[in-house]
Amino acid sequence: MPLRIEDYALIGDTQTAALVGTDGSIDWLCLPRFDSGACFAELLGDSSNGYWSMAPAGPHRLLERRYRPDTLVLETEFGDGDDDGIVRVTDCMPVRDEHPDLVRRVEGLQGRVRVRSEAVVRTDYGGIVPWTRRFGRRLQFVAGPDTLYLDADVEFDLSEHGRPWTEFTVGEGETVDFRLAWIAPHASSPARVDVGEAIQRTSNWWREWAQRCSYDGEYRHQVVRSLITLKALTYSPSGATVAAPTTSLPEQLGGVRNWDYRFCWIRDATFTLLALLNSGYEEEAVAWREWALRAAAGEPAQMRIMYGIEGERRLPEVELDWLAGYADSRPVRAGNQAARHWQLDVYGELMDALHQARLRGIPPDQSAWKLQRALMEFLERSWRDPDNGIWEVRGPRRQFTHSKVMAWTAADRAIKAVEEFGLDGPVDRWKQLRQEIFDDVCEHGFDSRRGTFTQYYGSSALDASLLLLTTVGFLPADDERMTGTVKAIRNELMQDGFLQRYTMDGNSKEVDALPPGEGAFLPCTFWLADNLIMQGRVDEGRELFERLLERRNDVGLLSEEFDPAAGRLVGNYPQALSHIALVNTAIHLEREHGPIEQRAWTGQTAEDGD
Repeated sequence: MPLRIEDYALIGDTQTAALVGTDGSIDWLCLPRFDSGACFAELLGDSSNGYWSMAPAGPHRLLERRYRPDTLVLETEFGDGDDDGIVRVTDCMPVRDEHPDLVRRVEGLQGRVRVRSEAVVRTDYGGIVPWTRRFGRRLQFVAGPDTLYLDADVEFDLSEHGRPWTEFTVGEGETVDFRLAWIAPHASSPARVDVGEAIQRTSNWWREWAQRCSYDGEYRHQVVRSLITLKALTYSPSGATVAAPTTSLPEQLGGVRNWDYRFCWIRDATFTLLALLNSGYEEEAVAWREWALRAAAGEPAQMRIMYGIEGERRLPEVELDWLAGYADSRPVRAGNQAARHWQLDVYGELMDALHQARLRGIPPDQSAWKLQRALMEFLERSWRDPDNGIWEVRGPRRQFTHSKVMAWTAADRAIKAVEEFGLDGPVDRWKQLRQEIFDDVCEHGFDSRRGTFTQYYGSSALDASLLLLTTVGFLPADDERMTGTVKAIRNELMQDGFLQRYTMDGNSKEVDALPPGEGAFLPCTFWLADNLIMQGRVDEGRELFERLLERRNDVGLLSEEFDPAAGRLVGNYPQALSHIALVNTAIHLEREHGPIEQRAWTGQTAEDGD
């Protein structure tokens, strides 16, 4: 049986990341980038697909694991059979200089402990067995474009089933160090490093970064941990944030909803920007905005819902049939077919993100307004077209209510750019467009009998994305249509205290070609807490927020979803959007007018839309 998803901790160097289990094994690592092939892929297969273990050789148990305060340096302590001997394994990935490194230190804390390590490198998602050569205490792994070096204070044996292994004894106060490096083809072999110095340098780097956090409220510890996670999921050369560092962790154990999340969604643009800006990280917010502008540049009709970490548009989806899948959840996918979907909402998300940047005084990019004007010209022609919706459902295009509201948001932000920042544009025409979309949504997307907005025009299904109608300013939180929507969503989409994304019954089959089956969607539950806070039900919002905090694992990480029946995290992990939502809700609770209320209601009344 594989470890639970929540049994893994994250380490990374802001260009890629690894998952380290409570058993001391690294079961997932893509090199040299987030979206590269994995050299350790046991997470999605078995031991033949690559892993790097590090734990006592005999009977032992996990005593404790933690991050060093305000860092991404992981410490795991094991006791031997009687806890007479205790060792600590310290893992981290130093922020990159020339090439990616992963360092591990085994330190004796008490008694003498026999430790075993196995380093099974398999490139291309565990599908290729590389040539392995030994040069004293250095191993070299070579296959195609991948060359890795493993340096150690002890010598590995290559004779056991072709899997490099070593055993050594460490006593109190003694250390044994390891370092794995990936180098580009034809590059010189890497020099050896001082592992202790690399760990300390990495600790200092993360602490200095964490100290920049301007949030000093009740939930500072949780907010800082989530911000560190978001920084770790940011590809520093471009400023893009991946949705998660993993692919194909299932939304339902044994199910088929297994997607590659190692890309960047325009959907998350405003959420990310607000989380960064409201926490004091303007530099990262500027980098994210610049990436979004570069990625979206070009013909508006060709705008994608997601891009690669350098703005790549072609993300072809393939199935890795040699991998059994996490908990036999197949298929395992690399790439994401949803990149070809058309989603109307991304235009509003990008317009809103650029507007929020202006509100916070980020120096404007001269090309930004030109792009926004082009987006508006496209929306004026295309906002009535059906789309695939915010969740990239693999079914027919529909008139999704949330998508129409985001078209309204685009028009609203364009008007504000003219009225509040003096930019040039046909504001009267855009006002007419904004009102036309508002009226259309209220007429066709609202079920007056049930008193709630619906997933798409004419449907009875609900969708948690409707909670965003208030946060973007479409209607105030206390409007009876929004209170009715919140009530309906709580009644129909809540499962054991957490929200499903949308109605998962016979109605869902009309929208999504895939069979139903996924956990409760954690970001949506944060959005519900935000709505409760905006309605003045702060105690209810706080209670829900703290229930979500309890779903974090022992080192403060969240996945995309939670399976209430199994009591387990599911979906790709750790999930950026979950941590973004955590930060924004915590700040919202702290301030009288939190980050969501900065996306203020424009003043249209219920009567205006009737």
